[in-house]
Amino acid sequence: MDMNLKKQLDQNKKVLKALLPSDDVIFFDFLIGGKNAVAIYVDSITDRQMLGLEVLAPIKESSLRGGIKTIAKSVNSANVKILNTINECADEILGGSTIILIDGKNGAIAADIKKFDVRAIAEPPTELAIKGPRNGFNECIKTNLSLVRRYLKTPALKIEMLTCGKFTSTGIALMYIDGITNPEVIKKVRKKIKDFNIDGIPDSSYISKALNERKFSLFKQVGSTERPDVLIEKMLEGRVGVLVDGSPFALTLPYMLIEDFQAAEDYYISSYRANLVRALRVAALFFSVFLPAIFVAAQLFHLQLIPLNFLLTIVNSIKGIPLSPSLEMFFLLLIFEILNETSVRMPKYVGMALAVVGALVLGETAVNAGLVSTPALLIMAMSGISIYTVPELTETTSLLRFIALIVAGSLGGYGLVVYGAFLICYLCCTENYGTPYVAPYSPLIANDLQDGLYMQEVTSMPYRPVALKSKNKKRQKLNAK
Repeated sequence: MDMNLKKQLDQNKKVLKALLPSDDVIFFDFLIGGKNAVAIYVDSITDRQMLGLEVLAPIKESSLRGGIKTIAKSVNSANVKILNTINECADEILGGSTIILIDGKNGAIAADIKKFDVRAIAEPPTELAIKGPRNGFNECIKTNLSLVRRYLKTPALKIEMLTCGKFTSTGIALMYIDGITNPEVIKKVRKKIKDFNIDGIPDSSYISKALNERKFSLFKQVGSTERPDVLIEKMLEGRVGVLVDGSPFALTLPYMLIEDFQAAEDYYISSYRANLVRALRVAALFFSVFLPAIFVAAQLFHLQLIPLNFLLTIVNSIKGIPLSPSLEMFFLLLIFEILNETSVRMPKYVGMALAVVGALVLGETAVNAGLVSTPALLIMAMSGISIYTVPELTETTSLLRFIALIVAGSLGGYGLVVYGAFLICYLCCTENYGTPYVAPYSPLIANDLQDGLYMQEVTSMPYRPVALKSKNKKRQKLNAK
């Protein structure tokens, strides 16, 4: 139960010490105008220099005439609040503010002078830029908001500050451009964040899971990026942006599958090159999911589809192999996943060496030992390399690849056709915050084809994506030829 602050300083101190028994919560007693006062703050997250110069010194020089509001006006800080309850004081202290209590005065002064050590702005490691801006988000939400403001110098940018997490009280910034973003999407995202009841939010991934509309779907439902320019572009198209304090990853909604085939540098290079690269990404995704399964299905059920010379090579290579084609490929993919996970968890430079040397040594040893064949190893390598051309879909692709392998080993090529048809039907029937998941192809939206798998020049895209149901559909006026 929340308690009001008393005029008696000793009573307030006693309650706050019981409520905040941590050793890094400092109770600094001092005198002001002959009356006892106390400054309460968390030592590890408070700027003590600012505390002395901008808070304590002006208060000591001020007159105690008038109420607590009059005294608060002497504090040389822009973020000053008047608090009236014990719980308000505790929350502000844990958030990094300094609380001033004066004997005989109703209320408390809260000055926001917190100081956190933050990582410098640098190029994001997960989204390396060939062309375009090199700055990326860090773990400080204020820094990230400043990067957004740097790009969007407009009063139409709306930022709503929310909190989530019972024990962490993590700050969350809900961002959108007024007059462009669909209000229904804003309302839905805001509600999901407010309704998310959890102990703590260490990263934006927690919020991402809370924003998923289908909890058990294998497919990604929330976009993420470490680059401010990507976030800005998606917001200008009509999406909602979400920043979480403590995380360098910004979230975007609604999310469409086509986004993972669009890279930031596509819009900084020639459309011809961008279209070629997008076609390669689609081909690589198909290879990563279906190539091992097709190879197994061809060996077990459809030998007539394999060219004679290649068939002879396969026959010669599988002599003495104790495993069936499906088990052989499953074994190779399992080894690949183990090596991948090991290289990620190991220290950076050790992991890189382990991935390269381990793959070479294990592959060569397995072939020489007669456990796997050379063509199977080649197919696995091609699939393993292709999976990283669309990095945001790596987790999904890895699972779909194993399922495809099981289907191919059991039902052959006909099973793969049914499996592929099922995936297509599922994706076509999926919506995400009212937006078709595979737009602009299902349903076919002619206007949005300007930035699909085929991309026009940026200067030839006059309209925002229709699938996002933006309030303002036109984003630029094309010059007449």
